[in-house]
Amino acid sequence: MTVAAMTPPVRTFAEFAPLLPELAVIFGAFALLMLDLFLDERRRVITHALAIATLLAAAAMIAAGVGGHGVVMEGLFVRDTAADVLKFVTLVVSAMALGYSWPYLRERGLYKGEIAVLILFAVVGMMLLVSAGNLTMVYLGLELLALCSYALVAIDRDNPLASEAGMKYFVLGSLASGLLLYGLSLVYGATGTLYLDAISAAAADAAGEDRVLLLTGMVFVVVGVAFKFGAAPFHMWLPDTYHGAPTPITLFIGSAPKLAAFGMAWRLFEIGLGPLQEQWQLLLALLAALSLAIGNVVAIAQSNLKRMLAYSTVSHVGFLFLGLAGGGAGGFAAAMFYAISYAIMSAAAFGAIVMLSRKGFEADRIDDFRGLNARSPWMAALVLVIMASLAGVPPFLGFWAKLAVLRAALEGELLWLAIVGIVFAVIGAYYYLRVIKVMYFDEPAGEPLQARPGGALRAMFAVNALSLLALGLFWSPLMAWCQQAFAG
Repeated sequence: MTVAAMTPPVRTFAEFAPLLPELAVIFGAFALLMLDLFLDERRRVITHALAIATLLAAAAMIAAGVGGHGVVMEGLFVRDTAADVLKFVTLVVSAMALGYSWPYLRERGLYKGEIAVLILFAVVGMMLLVSAGNLTMVYLGLELLALCSYALVAIDRDNPLASEAGMKYFVLGSLASGLLLYGLSLVYGATGTLYLDAISAAAADAAGEDRVLLLTGMVFVVVGVAFKFGAAPFHMWLPDTYHGAPTPITLFIGSAPKLAAFGMAWRLFEIGLGPLQEQWQLLLALLAALSLAIGNVVAIAQSNLKRMLAYSTVSHVGFLFLGLAGGGAGGFAAAMFYAISYAIMSAAAFGAIVMLSRKGFEADRIDDFRGLNARSPWMAALVLVIMASLAGVPPFLGFWAKLAVLRAALEGELLWLAIVGIVFAVIGAYYYLRVIKVMYFDEPAGEPLQARPGGALRAMFAVNALSLLALGLFWSPLMAWCQQAFAG
């Protein structure tokens, strides 16, 4: 062996420049972990504020193009336009989740400095996931996100409901990770490489036993991705996890990780398994139809708002899969648009529960919203905007998101799936409109339901809710941004 072969390559700063947003969040997380050691309960808001500032600073770095695009770490990490779009929205939505969480967790004695740190590390996992150029990076980002999420769900250790939710999430999440890892190992065995672009080249030439092995691995990968999304019939962890976790934690895990899951699906299916599009397109189409049916039908029977939103998530994953199954640049742009739209809508929906809850009262039952308009017309109007957008009522953002993925399904020659989507979109509108009916047409019951005090929090919730109307009226720039991510 020569001396040159034994000498490790010299790394320069330029090689790591595309990683600067991730490094900023990582260093921020470690700094907050050390700072929290010197802060008492009264001053812990400093940790929280700095965590939000870290996320917004990283989002600003991405918006300003700091570090630029490129492929670094020997192809493990890819920063491109699609990754930047997903990371920017992920960072902003995660900052919103932290903003919602402070008053809720503080008044219940649940706030620990570790919560902000866990969310920051979960965000790093999401950022790595959407920039993965290698199966190793896919699994690293996924597990970093998953392990932090398990801890966040079970953060209320004295609450049996939260402990049960955390345990179910951990067990089923571990099963999903195992299935995905098994699928990735079969893909590696069939192609002999871990790099997604090289897997695509090998898959195009695979034949005989290698093709059978590759198709088997693809099936396990689809199952693992469906688990992480919460698509039916792999959705069993969603209702209990959403119901049992503290509402701000549910807000976080129900919004931003969907963007990371989309990024993972796009990298694996289009970049890695593109030559097998006909096969994975069919599997995703079947999962979409099943998710639309189960999610919308079961949501109708729910009386708990968090469980209703959990099953509605299953249905929204079905709509997102319409875009993925459509394939092509248009299909992936539509799916990204839907993922971004749903992340904003989900944050607003769970934010409404946070805003109306107080210590000893969770405001998580549909009946808790009875007569809200008579007591707080402004709050009722904001909740109406959220529910109308989730239902896909024009001109709100949710309508354009559904229209985009239905069009993508048609362009992908999946007419039957588009018809299924339209039918269940109509059925799904029922349970959202029921919340509106309860607010406006039922008599108030119990103690007065008022939004929690705090000008900053109320302003953030108003902006979050009204953005669904604003982005609905001016949706073209957001869609153009998504289309630009897959252009060329």
